[in-house]
Amino acid sequence: MNPNESAKSHAKPDIILTGTAKTCPIGPPLGLVDIGSSDNAYIFRVALPGVRHKCNIQFDIQREGRVRIEGVITESEALKNSLKGYEMKVQQLPSPGPFTISFNLPGPVDPRLCSPQFRTDGILEVIVMKYQIPLVSAEGLPENWYNGSFPAP
Repeated sequence: MNPNESAKSHAKPDIILTGTAKTCPIGPPLGLVDIGSSDNAYIFRVALPGVRHKCNIQFDIQREGRVRIEGVITESEALKNSLKGYEMKVQQLPSPGPFTISFNLPGPVDPRLCSPQFRTDGILEVIVMKYQIPLVSAEGLPENWYNGSFPAP
């Protein structure tokens, strides 16, 4: 593997799509992922067109940075009733059904410290803090334990 290939593999993590996310060849792409990084956190945005805010979307973030998102795209009752007697010539919405999207963040995270938001434009946006090893002094106390309230040792 040459250095350029190595850089490419680290720049764009593998993304695994299943269900409707994988088999839907038409309409807006389901499962497009953007990942950003700051000194203390990662942000990821996942395109979920056709998924409604009140749908049962579940996601799991592992400490090593593995993310798994599961959900179901449902057909709206209004759309279902209005299409009776019509033959669809063009379909721009993802097909109804279950989906799973899995990907890796660039590094380890603290899954307890995340802030998810499902935006009205069908984007799931999550900020998750990077995992930080606590600094411990030789005496076993965290180096930053002193807050100024008591005299320093």
